[in-house]
Amino acid sequence: MQFKEIIGHDLVKAHLISTVRDNRVSHAQLFLGPEGSGSLALALAYAQLINCENKLEDDSCGQCASCRKYSKLIHPDLHFSYPFIAKHKDDHAATFMDNWRKAFLNNPYLGLENWRQQLDADNKQVNINIAEAHEIIKKLSLKSFEAEYKVLIMWLPEYLEKEGNALLKLIEEPPEKTLFLLVAENQDKILNTIISRTQLVKINKLSHQAITSYLTESKHLEESEAREIAFIADGNVQEAINMIDLHTNNHFELLVKWLRLAVQDSGLNIISICEDELAKLGRENQKTFLMYAINIMRQIVLIKQDLSSLVFLPAHELDFVNKFATHYTLEQIEETINLFETTHYSVERNANPKILFLDLSLQLVLMFKYKTFPKGTQYI
Repeated sequence: MQFKEIIGHDLVKAHLISTVRDNRVSHAQLFLGPEGSGSLALALAYAQLINCENKLEDDSCGQCASCRKYSKLIHPDLHFSYPFIAKHKDDHAATFMDNWRKAFLNNPYLGLENWRQQLDADNKQVNINIAEAHEIIKKLSLKSFEAEYKVLIMWLPEYLEKEGNALLKLIEEPPEKTLFLLVAENQDKILNTIISRTQLVKINKLSHQAITSYLTESKHLEESEAREIAFIADGNVQEAINMIDLHTNNHFELLVKWLRLAVQDSGLNIISICEDELAKLGRENQKTFLMYAINIMRQIVLIKQDLSSLVFLPAHELDFVNKFATHYTLEQIEETINLFETTHYSVERNANPKILFLDLSLQLVLMFKYKTFPKGTQYI
């Protein structure tokens, strides 16, 4: 993985490259960024640059023996740790290395749910167990095989829990030329004793334009389709990839039609659209549609807060959000976002879609038509 292959993050790349060039590589670093932002890919590109045998001015060479092994995730001095489902108490991350290579090489913007699918996790919980902590200590106590640095990339240390205490001494006083790169999404869920021993590398979510460019150039989507997917994905490349095969190009028309029926309290038509259109989208398309609706409502919030300069939408969508913002209060829009998020949660858990969307529609009717804010289902 080279920096040039990773979408955006020019400032982060420049900072990481400068630490290598100036010989200021910290032995323990925390790459903190939201899912799908590319933080895992950045950590790997950084490790590859550090061990590259013919470093370029702004990247690894990609051609030396070290880079070629890094590109296939088979370098003997590159180690990975990640959440998994232990079938036996002695299982550790290396047990699932073939799955990991396949998942990462297929998509370096990997999300936890997609990794769980590789493991056939069903409803089982993933974690990083004590056997893995002991295996890390064992591997890093050995001398390097061929590289200058031994590198451990730990993805999602949030799942380490109390087992992480076994690694504290190793992180604080590692063997010479040993590098820890922790890649996390939620700082609040990481042990404070680990955070205090690492140097933070903050990674922001990607811009809509960066994801749009990625989808048009790498996935060969039409500009309009790429722009809509990027808008819904909201900085998450994994989410954008998930949506490529879904039919998202009619979300705007469907949303406008549905909201119009709700504000008019058109009872029979509301039932019809819930049963004949929304319920028949399928679970993944329903989730995507709701995420699109949430993002549209967030743009309306920006406009109502006099932050229209932060709104980047195609003309027809911009016209809609401007008109909607003039007719309804901030409180109504914020409550709508809450309702959409609650419904999205229920869709993920396989709630009956006909009942779910009809219930949501009735709440929207009360809120937009009658300016009543429903709590629960006592109005049904």
